Amino acid sequence: MTNPNLLLLVDGHSLAFRAYYALAKSSKGPLRTSTGIPTSICFGFLNSLIQVIESQQPQYVALAFDRPEPSFRHESDSQYKANRQETPEDFLSDILNLQDLLNALNLQIVTSTGYEADDVIGTLAHQAHQQGYGVKILTGDRDLFQLVDNQEQIQVLYLNKNSYTEFNTAAVAEKMGVQPSQIVDYKALSGDASDNISGVRGIGEKTAIKLLQEYTSLADIYGNLDKLPSAIKTKLQAGKDDAEKSYYLAKIALDAPVNFSPETFRLKGFSQRDIKPILEKLELKTFVKRLEKLQVQLGGALEPVLDLAQSEQLSLFDQPVNKPFAIAPEVIDTTEKLSRLVNLLKGIKIPVAWDTETTALDPRQAKLVGIGCCWGSKPTEIAYIPLHHTTGITLNTQEALDILRPILEGSTYPKVFQNTKFDRSIFYHQGINLDGVVFDTMLASYVLHPELTHNLSDLCDRYLDDITSLSYKDLNIPKNKTIADLDIPTVANYCGMDAYATFNLFAILKAKLAKIPQLNQLFENVEQPLEIVLATMEETGILIDVPYLKEFSQQLEQDLDILEQKAYEAAGETFNLSSPKQLSEILFDKLNLNRKKSRKIKTGYSTDHATLEKLQGDHPLIDYILENRTLAKLKSTYIDALPELVCTTGRIHTDFNQAVTTTGRLSSSNPNLQNIPIRTDFSRKIRQAFLPEPGWLLVAADYSQIELRILAHLSQEPVLIEAYNNHQDVHKVTAQLLFDKKDISPQERNLGKTINFGVIYGMGSQRFARESGFSVEESRKFINKYHQQYSKIFEYLGAMKKQAISKGYVNTILGRRRYFNFVSPALRLLRNQPIESIDLDRLSMSYEDSQLLRGAANAPIQGSSADIIKIAMVKIHEILKSYRAKLLLQVHDELVLEIPPEEQSELQAKIKEVMETSVSLSIPLVVEVKSGHNWMEAK
Repeated sequence: MTNPNLLLLVDGHSLAFRAYYALAKSSKGPLRTSTGIPTSICFGFLNSLIQVIESQQPQYVALAFDRPEPSFRHESDSQYKANRQETPEDFLSDILNLQDLLNALNLQIVTSTGYEADDVIGTLAHQAHQQGYGVKILTGDRDLFQLVDNQEQIQVLYLNKNSYTEFNTAAVAEKMGVQPSQIVDYKALSGDASDNISGVRGIGEKTAIKLLQEYTSLADIYGNLDKLPSAIKTKLQAGKDDAEKSYYLAKIALDAPVNFSPETFRLKGFSQRDIKPILEKLELKTFVKRLEKLQVQLGGALEPVLDLAQSEQLSLFDQPVNKPFAIAPEVIDTTEKLSRLVNLLKGIKIPVAWDTETTALDPRQAKLVGIGCCWGSKPTEIAYIPLHHTTGITLNTQEALDILRPILEGSTYPKVFQNTKFDRSIFYHQGINLDGVVFDTMLASYVLHPELTHNLSDLCDRYLDDITSLSYKDLNIPKNKTIADLDIPTVANYCGMDAYATFNLFAILKAKLAKIPQLNQLFENVEQPLEIVLATMEETGILIDVPYLKEFSQQLEQDLDILEQKAYEAAGETFNLSSPKQLSEILFDKLNLNRKKSRKIKTGYSTDHATLEKLQGDHPLIDYILENRTLAKLKSTYIDALPELVCTTGRIHTDFNQAVTTTGRLSSSNPNLQNIPIRTDFSRKIRQAFLPEPGWLLVAADYSQIELRILAHLSQEPVLIEAYNNHQDVHKVTAQLLFDKKDISPQERNLGKTINFGVIYGMGSQRFARESGFSVEESRKFINKYHQQYSKIFEYLGAMKKQAISKGYVNTILGRRRYFNFVSPALRLLRNQPIESIDLDRLSMSYEDSQLLRGAANAPIQGSSADIIKIAMVKIHEILKSYRAKLLLQVHDELVLEIPPEEQSELQAKIKEVMETSVSLSIPLVVEVKSGHNWMEAK
C-alpha cells in the first residue's frame, strides 16, 4: 500500500553521480549500448529509485536537479565549488537521456534558475511539511541533514554503497556530533572541501563539534569569545568574515521560486508506448521485462495486452521474454569419448568455438583445468574435457592433448575464440601450437565499437537475448582455491556456456563486419593476424639487467637524500616531504606562498602536482619537491619494480593489450612499458637495463615524425608535402615561415618543432607561450601566422570535427572508426545533417564537447599511426620465420628486436623497407634503425 501523505524528494545529481561512479568502478566498467551511448546513470539511477519507491511507498515524488547556470552562491563567491573536477565527458549525455527517461515515466523534474537542487529540495520540503505531509529526502549529500526536523516529519535517506540509511534527528546527531539545526554552523566553522567552502582557518571538524556542543550556534560562539582559549579565540576573530561567508554558502535556501502541489507530484503511472522507444534506444532490457511491475510501482494501471495480430511490426522489446537459456554440455571423461569427439569435429566445416579454464592468468604459471568447445546452436552441441580438477574423473592432460593435437594444430579446422591470445599462450605452454583461428569475437567487437567493453558477458548482453555468460566472480570460488577445486559439472556448464556464447556471437559479429567492408578488412588483415604476433612477443619477453637496476636504485637513493637535504635548507627546517599536511604548513603558513594558486582541502591547502607547477619560480623549495617526487615515482615504478617482474626466464613478459584504447593504439601492462619517459637522461638510463640475448644486438626501428607525416597526407598541405617529398627539415621550414628568414638558429627550429607537433593536439597560444617562453600575445601572432601558412591543415582538422558531429564518428586511413556522443543540444541537432552546412564558429557547446571535438580532429592521425605500425608488425613477423631474430616490443612508434650479429645487416634493411612501405602515402614514411648492446644504445 502507498503512504498517502509521503513526499519523496530525490537529489537528482547526487543519485546520478553515485550511479555513474558505482558502475564506472565495477569489474565490468561503465555501461554503454552497442552504439556507444553511455547508460550507467540511466540504469543505476532508475534501479535505485525504484528500490526506494518500493520500500518507502510514497504517493508523491519530485526529482530536483542542478541547472547549468551559476547559482546565487557562485555570484557571491567565485571560488564556490571551484575545486570540483571536470565532469566526465559521458556524464552529461547520460544525464540528458536520464531526464528524457524520467519525463517519459511521468516523474516530475524540478529545477530553478539561480538555485541549486538542494534549495529546490529545501523549499519543497518546507512547503510540504507546512501542509501536513511527511517528507523523505533521497541523497548522498550530508548538506541536506540540516533539513531534518525535530518532529520527525522531514528525514533523509542517505545513500551508501548498496542501499540507504534513514536519518532522523538522533541519527544525524550520532553521525555528525551536532544537531541538524547546527549543520550550517558546523560548516561555517570547519568548512567543506567538496564545495570549496573555507570555514575558519585553523578550526577543524573536532573543534567545531566541541564548540557547538558547548554553545548552540555560530552567533552564540561569537557572543562568548572571551570564554574560549586564546588560540581558538584568535582564530575565530581573524576568521569571522570567512565564517559568515561560509554560513551563507552552506545554508540551504527555503524560498526558491517553486511550489509544492500534491497533484503535480502524485505518482500516476506512464504510457508504455512512450517509454518503450526510449528503453529500446538505451538497451535497458531489464526494465523492459519489468514494465508491468514498474507501472504498478509508479502508481499506474496495467495496460491491456497488445493483440499481436493487430501489430504490423514489433520491436525486439515486444517479443515474449524467454527464460534464461540452459545448455547440456557432454563431459568427456574417457579417451573413447574424446576420440569420438575429435572424429565429430573433423567433419565440422564451420568454425568451432573453443575455451580453456585455468588456475591462473599467467600462462607460465597456470595449470590447464579443462577445455570446452561448441560446434552448433543446439544446447547439446557442446563438450567439456576435464583435465586438472581436484575431484571427479579427469583425463590425463598429455594423453588428451595428443588426441586433440590434430584438431588444435590443424590449419584446416577453423576455430573461433574470445581473446585468442590468452588461449594460444595456454596451449603453447602445454606443447600445442594453435593454428586455424579464423575469428576472435573480442577483436571483432573492438573493431566495430572501440569505445565499448569487450568481455564476453558484455557481448552477450549486447548481442544475445537469452544467452548469459557468467563472470568468473559468479563462481564464488573459496579463498585460496581455484576453479580446479570446483566440481566438474559446475565448470562444464561455465566453460560450455562461454564456448556456446562465443559460437553464437561469431555469426552475429561476422555479419556486422561484413556490412562495413573497411572495418572487415581491418579486422581480417590487421587485428586478427596481429594477435599471434603479440602472443609470440609476450612469450619471448625481454631480458633485464637486474644488477644494473639494483645499483641504479642505490644511486637514486643517494640523489633523493641530497634533494631532501636541499629541501630542508630551503624550508629552514626538517619535515616529512611525503606529508601533504606538513608541506602545506611549510608552503602556505611559514613561507606565505600564494594560496590562490592552491585550493582548500581537509588537511589544509593542496600540494598536488598541479599546485606545485603553478608555484614553480615562487620559491626554490618547489623545484626540490617536484624533482624529489619525480625521481621517487620513477624509482618505485620502474627501477625497483622491474626486477620484481622478472620471470625464471630472466625476462619480463609484458602483456600487450589489443582491445583497450579507442584510438587503435596498443597498450601494455604488467609492466606498462608504454609509459617509460621519452628523451630524458632518466629514460635513457632506464632503457640501459633492457638487453638482448647474450652475444646478440638490440635493434630499435622508429618511425620519424609519423603523425606529422600522416597529417600532411590527410590534409594535403602543399608546404608539408613539398618539404617531405624533397627530404627537407620540416621543422626548419616551419621556422623559416614563422620568422620570415632563411637562416634559422637551433632555438628557432625547436619552436618550429613545438608548433608543428602541438597543432596536432590542438595547441593554443597559451600553451605555446608556456612552452616557448614568448608572451601570450606574441604566441597568438605565431599561431595566427601558422594558420595562414598551413591553411589546408586547419581545413582538414575542421572537416574531421564536422564529420564527428554529423556522422558520429571519424575514421583512419584504413577505415578504423572512433565514435563520439555529444551532449550539447546544438551538436545533437546536427547529427545526420550535411557536413557542409555545419559552421563550427557559430556552435555553442559545453567544454566537454569542445574537448571531444579536439579528440575527433586528432583521432584519424593517431589511429592511422597505430594501423601502420600494426601492419608492419604483421609483415615483420612473417619475415622473421626465416631467421633467428625475434620481435620483442612495440612502444609508441617504435619496434624493438633482438638480432644475432650475422643477421643484423640483412634484417635491418628488410625491417626498414617493410616499415616504410606498410602503406602508400603521398609523402614517404621514414624509419630510423639503430642497434646496440642495450635499448639505450639502440636509441
